[in-house]
Parts: sequence; structure tokens; C-alpha cells
Amino acid sequence: MYAVFWWLRQIGLILAACFFLAFGVHILIASYRLKDPYSFIMAFFASNLIILISATLILGFVIRMIRVRRATRDDT
Repeated sequence: MYAVFWWLRQIGLILAACFFLAFGVHILIASYRLKDPYSFIMAFFASNLIILISATLILGFVIRMIRVRRATRDDT
């Protein structure tokens, strides 16, 4: 039963990271509509940081799920 909750938690974390990835892309697109150069630079770099962290988290969660799946498949 614990294994089911672990997988659901991992999927939930991946979905949350995908939301923030989409949010970062939205901020990136919106930053190009800004007229003030300072605001553009701040929004641009903030969106890139959000995208980078979200993509890294997604990759980490997927790799963790693959490793656990391979380990449980080898045990059986």
C-alpha cells in the first residue's frame, strides 16, 4: 500500500513541476511585451530560472521513478 502512495506522490510532484514549467514559459512570453528594459531583464531572467529549476525537478523525479521501477523489477 505504501508503494502506491509513493508512486502517486511522485506523479503529483511531476505534475506540480510541469505547472511551474508552463508558468515559467508564460512569464517568458509575457516578458517580451514589456516596454521597460529593467522590467524585461528581471522578468526574462526570473522566467529562465523558473524553467531551469522545473525542468531539473521533472528530470530528477523521472530518473528516480525509473530507478525504483528497475530495482523492483529485478527483485521479483
